Parts: sequence; C-alpha cells; structure tokens
Amino acid sequence: MARLHELFHYLRDNKGSDLHLAAGLEPRIRKHGALEPVAGWPVLSHEDLCDILREIASDEDWEEYERAGDLDFAYGFEGVARFRANYLRQENGAGAVFRIIPEDIVPLEKLNLPKAIESLAHLQQGLVLVTGPTGSGKSTTLAAIIDRINTSYSKHIVTIEDPVEFVHKSKKSIFSQREVGADTESFGAALRSAIRQDADVILVGEMRDLETIALAVTAAEMGALVFGTLHTNGAANTIDRLIDAFPADQQAQIRTTLSESVAAIVSQLLLRTADGQGRCAVNEILLKTPGLPNVIREGNTPMITTIIQGGRAAGMQIMDDALMELVEAKRITAREAFMKATIKARFEGMVKDEEE
Repeated sequence: MARLHELFHYLRDNKGSDLHLAAGLEPRIRKHGALEPVAGWPVLSHEDLCDILREIASDEDWEEYERAGDLDFAYGFEGVARFRANYLRQENGAGAVFRIIPEDIVPLEKLNLPKAIESLAHLQQGLVLVTGPTGSGKSTTLAAIIDRINTSYSKHIVTIEDPVEFVHKSKKSIFSQREVGADTESFGAALRSAIRQDADVILVGEMRDLETIALAVTAAEMGALVFGTLHTNGAANTIDRLIDAFPADQQAQIRTTLSESVAAIVSQLLLRTADGQGRCAVNEILLKTPGLPNVIREGNTPMITTIIQGGRAAGMQIMDDALMELVEAKRITAREAFMKATIKARFEGMVKDEEE
C-alpha cells in the first residue's frame, strides 16, 4: 500500500480535514481546526517526502511540479475519499497539503444550515455568492445546494473547478463537470462555453480575476443561475470586492449590472464547537429585496447591513447575530464568537463571564 494511502486512512479515521506534509517535520493533520502530529510517523526528509508524493502523481504532473514548484490536482482513493492536493516547495524542501473531500455529498439537512440557504436551490436565475476564508466549508455548502437542485429539477448543471472536488451523479439533472487545465483552458474559456451550452446552472469554483467575474455576471444577466465563491467576509465587502476588480471607468456600469443580477450572498465561517469535538458553520445571509438594487447602484454598501437586519423574517441575518445565537445555544464559546465578531463589544461581557 502506498504510504500516502496509509496517511489518508489515518486522516479519515481520525476525522481530520487536511493532511500537512513538509520536509523537516512529521506529518500532521488538521482536526477541528487545530494541527496535531500523526501518531507513529517520524520527521520526513526532503528525499523521503518526494518519494511519498511521487507515488500518486502522474509523470506529467510530477514534471510540472519539478518545473514550477507548485502543483494542484484531485486524487480519488476508492472507498476512502477524494482529496484536493497541493504540492509546493518550501524553505526545507518539498511540502504538500491534502484536503479531504467526502465521497458522499452531505445533504443540506445534515449540515444544520439556515433554511434560507436551502431556498437558494429553488432560484431560477441570478448570481449567488458563497464567501469566506479558505477552509470555511464553502465547497461543502455549495455541493449540498447543487445536490438539492439535482434531486429537485431537470436542469443542465455545468461546474467549472480547479480541480473538480465533489463528483455529482446525475439524478433529475445532468452534469458537465469541467476541470481547468484538464478539460478547459481557463475559468473564462469554460464560462464562455457554458453560456453557449444551454446551461441552466453554472458553478464557478473561484471567481479570482476580472474576466471570470465579468463572465459570471453576464451569464446571470442572460438567465442562468450562477454560483461562485470569493475569499471575502460579509456581503458589503463582497459587493465592493466585485466592483473594485473592474477599471474605474467601468465601475458605474458593473454596479448597474450587479444590482440586477445579485440574487444572494452567503458569508460562511467554520468555528470550533464548545466541546472541542467538532466544528459548526455560521452564516451571514443577504437575499435580494426590492431595495437592494438601488443600494448597489448608488454604491451605498454600508446600507446592506440595514437591509439584512430588516429582512430577518425572510431568513436574512448578519454575522454577529448568528454568532450570538450560537453562543446562547452553547454550541460555541463566547471567546470563539468574540474572535470572529465585527462588533466585538457585544461579546466582551460574555467572554468575561465565561472565563470567571
């Protein structure tokens, strides 16, 4: 058995999310947000680690890694999981990080997400953004939403990812899952094609550049339901980030286009639970309201918080309110909420009470 397979088994069996390998260190896994060493494994030299990493890489991929010092790909280990792999070079030699992608897509009900997120699967068109830092569960949430569409509607769903993470089996819908580099030249090229491929739903793995953002907005404007991710925190920051990606002379136009196409923004964080035995998601949710387009057109993004607060009956919530609910339900500690809160003063008294 490949030595990496042994580590993959360990990662899954110990409920870890990531495996970290680096020359000069023993293997470590991320469990409930914290890194811990893999039991029984020694410090790996650069040569040892290269031998281990070579086991699952194709000749072509290994040549790319040796040339560029970076490599991204997905690896399926039947009966265990799929893994998103990133090989890198670092100060002491080789390094790698593997993110576990469960073989089975977790349904929305089991993720304990707000009901408003489930409603996104029933939209017919528009731009839906799921945002948050790396490792916040964005891909898992999106996979669950896409799976709900798959079980509910007969649609053509195109996913554009680098690499493909969750593999969907066609149920009511049919899928075209495309991997950047292997199946298409770039996110932009795949998006241009998706618009011509009668796609009802398009998932863009990451909206990382101007071309991808512009094409995603255009696809939504043309009637597709487009899901994308950004590494931003909060709905207002997300709108600003999208507009700032464009040259100054185009920003007025993109504000107008975005004002009509944005259907929802969900910001997500993943927090350690109060018992330290797991993690739970917390979400800020903005849904389209009659007043939202005008706020976006005018560039009055601070008003977005007011819109969210006024839309609680529809399922909207700001991040600090969602954090407060988790603290009051004793699912997370006040200290954990304080570290992630926007207005930290709301949680200071609770942190003091908790630590006394």
